[in-house]
Amino acid sequence: MSHAPTKSAKPWEGDHHTPGFARLDQEPFPQFDAGWVWLVGAGPGAPGLMSLLCYHAMQTCDVVVYDALVNPDILRWVRVGAELEYAGKRGGRPSPTQRDISERLIELAQSGKRVLRLKGGDPFMFGHGGEESQTLAKAGVPFRIVPGITAGVGGLAYAGIPATHRDTNHAVIFLTGHDATGKMPANVNWAAIATAAPVIVMYMAVKNLGEIAAVLMANGRPAEHPVTIVSNASLPQQQVASTTLAEAGRYVAENDPPTPAIVVVGHASDWRQLLDWYSPALQENPIG
Repeated sequence: MSHAPTKSAKPWEGDHHTPGFARLDQEPFPQFDAGWVWLVGAGPGAPGLMSLLCYHAMQTCDVVVYDALVNPDILRWVRVGAELEYAGKRGGRPSPTQRDISERLIELAQSGKRVLRLKGGDPFMFGHGGEESQTLAKAGVPFRIVPGITAGVGGLAYAGIPATHRDTNHAVIFLTGHDATGKMPANVNWAAIATAAPVIVMYMAVKNLGEIAAVLMANGRPAEHPVTIVSNASLPQQQVASTTLAEAGRYVAENDPPTPAIVVVGHASDWRQLLDWYSPALQENPIG
């Protein structure tokens, strides 16, 4: 097999050979103006999986309105002097409503603040980013969307599970395992989903996993299909548990897997035996 010729990296025009991360201060990042809201995904957990725009926003904002799923270690990267305002929503705990959060974003922006709305994962993947940006648009508040690595892809990668693999699946379904009431979503066509794709990736599904598994099996999903639960993905405390669709409900009841967690159904999990790279030694590094 022939190889393409190699070449050395060269400095950009105007680059004064500043080494390392200090070079970022010279880059022409977009202006974060007063009165704007940036809806930013912080990734699945590890600070090292943040984007450059996420870091830039944390260094230039006036206030951070952050979710429950944002790793506290990420907040250490926010510039000194910026306000930190918690707006997390977790099942079974007192939480602000989505309307309260959206109205708070408008209030802060209209007061002249540079508002960073920081979310775990990606703001447009089960992160209410669509609802919040819709409310901002209707209120005439300017905003920017900064995507993040969603846990349903990046979190699985840290467990050695590819969301797609040409030898396993050419399709994957992403869905949420609970609705606004915490119950299994009634507006999901479970009968169609059961056999629609070889791999199903579920967010926020641990609580209802037994019920979901029963519905999937009742609609043709094989009982022996593997189920893998990835808890605290990409963090030092990551845990990975394996079971089957038939045993999933009992496993959850007996072991109470930590949350947040991603659940994957299907043979994508088989690759973990070969691709499980995130060793205990690597997990000791909190950056990722």
